[in-house]
Amino acid sequence: LFVMLVNWHDPDYIYLVCGKTDMRKGIDGLAMVIAENYGLELYNNSLFLFCGGRNDRFKGLFWDGEGFIMLYKRFENGHLSWPRNSNEAKELS
Repeated sequence: LFVMLVNWHDPDYIYLVCGKTDMRKGIDGLAMVIAENYGLELYNNSLFLFCGGRNDRFKGLFWDGEGFIMLYKRFENGHLSWPRNSNEAKELS
């Protein structure tokens, strides 16, 4: 059943959203962050990654052609080194 619900494929672009994101935000809130703060297209096979104040968890937002997929990862041990300002902005390819 899960395979029928998710049309997952490799994104063309992966963006790290620098700084601290309010991790209480859901799909609509994260989409607004991208549209309003960065002016990037949400529907062009891009994965957007967000991190909050704690570096042990992050969220991802991806459009699969039918709807948004929101990913959530929490590390039990360890943490991320997340860019905190625009000078550290990264685009992965």
